[in-house]
This record gives sequence, C-alpha cells and structure tokens, in this order.
Amino acid sequence: MRRTIVIPAVIMALAACSRDSNTGPVDTTLQTPTNLVSVSLNTAIQLSWDPNSRLDRPDAFDHYDIYSTSYNLDTGVCNNAGWGLEGTSVSEDFVVSGLTNGVSLCFGVTAVSTSGRESAVTASHYDTPRYDSRNVLIDAFQSHLSSSGFRFDFGTGALGQVLSGDRGDLDFVVDRHNDNSIWITTVRTGTSVVLYSNNPVNDLTSIDVAPVSGYFTGSIQAVTGYAYVFETNLSDGLHYGAVRVTHVGADYIIIDWAYQTDYGNPELRRVVAGGGPRP
Repeated sequence: MRRTIVIPAVIMALAACSRDSNTGPVDTTLQTPTNLVSVSLNTAIQLSWDPNSRLDRPDAFDHYDIYSTSYNLDTGVCNNAGWGLEGTSVSEDFVVSGLTNGVSLCFGVTAVSTSGRESAVTASHYDTPRYDSRNVLIDAFQSHLSSSGFRFDFGTGALGQVLSGDRGDLDFVVDRHNDNSIWITTVRTGTSVVLYSNNPVNDLTSIDVAPVSGYFTGSIQAVTGYAYVFETNLSDGLHYGAVRVTHVGADYIIIDWAYQTDYGNPELRRVVAGGGPRP
C-alpha cells in the first residue's frame, strides 16, 4: 500500500529560509595556495604548502586537490596537456608515492571550497625522486681494506656499493690519518667533493640542491653531522650524490647517502616552487 508523507509546513518554511539566507553554502573561490615546496624521497615526493587558503576562509574550505604532469628538465617546461589528479588532502602536505627514481614531475595544488569551486593552481613546481639509504658502515682503509671504499653508481643499477678500498673505480675511500682523524678521499677520475654547509645538518633530507661550485679532488675530514656533496661523471653525463655522516668511530664512519640517477639534475632534496631549468 502506497504511503503519503505529509511534511509539516513549519519544516518547509525553515528549509526555504535556509536556502534564502546567507548562512547556507556560499559559492566561494578560495585563495590560491602559496609557497609549494617539496622533499625528494626514494620513489616518492613529499609536498607541502602554506595554509593561507584554509585560514583565510575556514568556513568555506573543504580540501586541496594535488595534480602532477611530466617535466622536461632540459627545457624547463611542464607538460601542460598532461595534468592529472594525484589525490586530495585536508592538510597542507601530501606524499606522492610509487614514483620512478630519476624521472622528473611537475606538481600543482588548488584549494576547493565547500561549494565545489576550485581556486587557481599554484605556480608549477618540479621535483625528481632519488635513491637513498641510511646507516651504511664504511671502515677505514687501515683497519678493514675490503669494506673501506664506496661508489654511488656503476651505471648498471648497482647503487650505493661498499667495496674494497684498493679499487681504482671508487667514488671515495675512507682512511685514518696519523692523528687518528677519519677522512673521505675521492678516488676515480670524474669524482669530486664539496662540503655542503659550514654547519651540521639535521638529516639526510636537509641536503638541498647540490652546490654549483667549490668541488675538488682529494681529502676532506669526516665530521659527525656534516654533509658532503659529490659530482660523479658517468658515460651519460654528470650525476650528484650526497653523504651525511651520522657517526665517526676510531676505525669507521656511518653514513646516510642519497643519489640522483637523472643526469645533470642537482636535486637532492628541496626546491621552491617556480624553479626553472638548472644551469
């Protein structure tokens, strides 16, 4: 038997009042999110941005949309015809995972209001995931020859190898000087090193874009908390690697390392939105 539901007039009146009042959903376009930055990770990119869109209109804010497209490092151009939605977030951060190391992508973020309107997109921003590893022990040459050398990449997919310190194809060897200090010494032609900062860094991800100058061949003292950036030449061109020394012992060091397989790309960690092609 069909039932007839009678809606009381008072409820209908309240509904009409709600639709006509200024307290209902507002057709609002939020501010464009600002200061999009990223952290290069292993097969992932972590994105973050300012909360200006949410804080300006918290009553109208619903979520952020995160987009990506391919990027040409040589020309510094994003593929504007290929933008796709990576996901959504209600906070000012997002991790894009499952990426291919060494392949650059462009990213952009919009703010979406409760009425479904989308803000303008942030300035396009590119980043490139890179390989890394932590807590790698390398002995001093004088104590354990077989585990005193290190090479970032052989160009064959073998990354971050601890090797015998008497090889001529190493990126660097660890050795102990007469005063018992521990040093990192470049080995093969095509590898050079520079101190990343005059101060210690908090973490491997604190190592920013590789410095553009100051590289040299030879020895540099390994000091706990300090970071070192390497230029390494392979058959396809120049690559960059980074090392943060986490501990210096009497006969060894422990390091965290990162390596960018995309040749000519100095990104090791963080880049501000709007960056163009690299020199």
